[in-house]
Amino acid sequence: YHVILRGINHQQIFEEKEDYDKFLRILTDCQRISEFKLFAYCLMSNHIHLLIKEEKEPLRQLMKRISNRFVYWYNTKYQRDGHLFQDRFKSEPVEDDTYFATVVRYIHQNPLKAGLCTDISVYNFSSYNCFFNNTNLIDKDYVFGIIPFEQFERFNKENENYECLESSDKPSTRVTDEDARKIIYKVSKCKSASEFQRLDNAFKEKSVREIHKRGVSIRQISRLCGQSKGIVERVLSISRAYRT
Repeated sequence: YHVILRGINHQQIFEEKEDYDKFLRILTDCQRISEFKLFAYCLMSNHIHLLIKEEKEPLRQLMKRISNRFVYWYNTKYQRDGHLFQDRFKSEPVEDDTYFATVVRYIHQNPLKAGLCTDISVYNFSSYNCFFNNTNLIDKDYVFGIIPFEQFERFNKENENYECLESSDKPSTRVTDEDARKIIYKVSKCKSASEFQRLDNAFKEKSVREIHKRGVSIRQISRLCGQSKGIVERVLSISRAYRT
């Protein structure tokens, strides 16, 4: 299956490198228990792609095991409560070798299409470089049986416009996420979505208005500050009503 696990309200699920590393350790630990096969992955700031084959446990059970462990750790670290991921992961079956190869490439090209890098080999949180290193997490032999090793690099870097299972998160055309984070920090002094959520409501709403005024889109505010899109829109509509 090609699986997407997404942050609730599109909010960030990885704030810093330690969070990415922890998720990969949990993935490794859960693989020992569930015995699933993993063929490719990519950890983005607010969603996760996995190309995975269930073995000992059904997909729903193993995804619950993975997500519950990470949420417990994340909530403890950031002193927050409640859900981190959307209620239900998205998945689609991958039933033939041609589509399998397409999904591998699509997953590895995610950070490139999001504008996070200009070469997939420099992105640290996907499985691409695992295929050239020693790792037990990825089933390289199976993948190389479909995409031969000597063709792997060229195939993964080919321009591909095919859209697989979509995360519904398109990169912003206004300011980059990196610049948006700088604006959010400058305005609110918060380094993470969890910090922003703990702000006093009045200051939080004032910050939302100022952040948006500086060019950060509603979707980015929702995602990076951990606020629902509806709440952000309501705060901004109230502000517009006062001006008129």
